[in-house]
Amino acid sequence: MLAVGLASILCGVAYTGGPWPLGYHGLGDVFVFLFFGLVAVTTTYFVQAGRISAGAVVAGAAIGLLASNILLVNNYRDAETDAAARKMTLVVRFGRGFARAQFAASLCGAFAAPLVLLAAGWGPWCLLPLLAVPLAWSHARRLASVTAPSGQVALLGDTGKLLAVYAALLAAGALL
Repeated sequence: MLAVGLASILCGVAYTGGPWPLGYHGLGDVFVFLFFGLVAVTTTYFVQAGRISAGAVVAGAAIGLLASNILLVNNYRDAETDAAARKMTLVVRFGRGFARAQFAASLCGAFAAPLVLLAAGWGPWCLLPLLAVPLAWSHARRLASVTAPSGQVALLGDTGKLLAVYAALLAAGALL
């Protein structure tokens, strides 16, 4: 637990600080996926169960994908100012088309996770997060069409809400 905590703190500091800031070199998405998804979920599961399960890893990956979409929307909105500041996010490096594809791929991965859990023997309640697919689809469409800063800020908040809805449905499904 101490190692996880120290690694989290070090990566948090290294995100914008140090000689080679991770967020300025296109690695922010990877570290959000790892630390807000895999590490957060599997460590929480480990504390409760005393072990790490494949289901916790799948759930952590889904949460990580949706968490990194929050950063992606933020970076999408800030692409021009990030480029001027030489903050080489994935959006700056590869463009908005790539970012839209990354956003959609992350959604697909997150919403495939309940199917993986069902195939692994979890009950049908694990499919509850699929109720949020229409909401997720609307976000993907909005990312492609919203250009006004106010619309992008709203999408940023809504992407966070999608993560919360998904997590609540996943937790409910796991409990049931």
